[in-house]
Amino acid sequence: MCGRFVIAGAAAELVALFDVDLAAEQLPQPSWNIAPTDSVPIIIDTMPKGSSPDAEPVRRLESARWGLVPPWAKDLSIGVTAINARIETAQEKPLFTNAVKKRRAVVPASGYFEWTTIDGVKRPQFIHLPDGELLVFAGLYEWWRNPAAADDAPDKWLLSTSILTTDATGELADIHDRMPVFLDPSLIDEWLDPSTEGSPELLDEVRAGAAEIAAMVEFHEVDRAVGNVRNNSPQLIDRL
Repeated sequence: MCGRFVIAGAAAELVALFDVDLAAEQLPQPSWNIAPTDSVPIIIDTMPKGSSPDAEPVRRLESARWGLVPPWAKDLSIGVTAINARIETAQEKPLFTNAVKKRRAVVPASGYFEWTTIDGVKRPQFIHLPDGELLVFAGLYEWWRNPAAADDAPDKWLLSTSILTTDATGELADIHDRMPVFLDPSLIDEWLDPSTEGSPELLDEVRAGAAEIAAMVEFHEVDRAVGNVRNNSPQLIDRL
């Protein structure tokens, strides 16, 4: 996990669901086959510029490139291999360590795809919560400054994200050995708070909550058309 996922809801739904204070002007459209390097909606909390220490953070809905690009990267290529980050080791990896400390995100998803081998054939499964309820992935984010762009260019700054993963539990372990870190809704505020240190205790807390959410998910086989990134329609999540 995770190489493809789905966000079927409109941006307005996310604004209401997550009590967003500020939404970016250009946000990704719904997609049923999100692939690495695609733009995805993420939720982050940031402190207002020049604010006092006791100020409330601003909750923002932003568009981010899937595949984290750290500030020290020379180009975007590193992001292709950084769509996921293992929660067990993210704190120790130079690629993710600063983001774990203070740049944590929420990545909403209607569900995600994982492939399992049945009778020698790889078959995609769509993993989701019942009744269309939204999954919430624990993520990380970074801002990267494009050295080749002019100071006033729209592509001067790139926001990118990674999804944290952990050992799969329950029935999901029969499909793949890894799963996203499903974020318990009660932990969203703490996870996003930029004044909260990304400590081992916080990571352990969200990992424990992920197992509880994993016990609630459902899955079913879907058409192998999802394997082609050019295919993108609601039919991709239909039961085969």
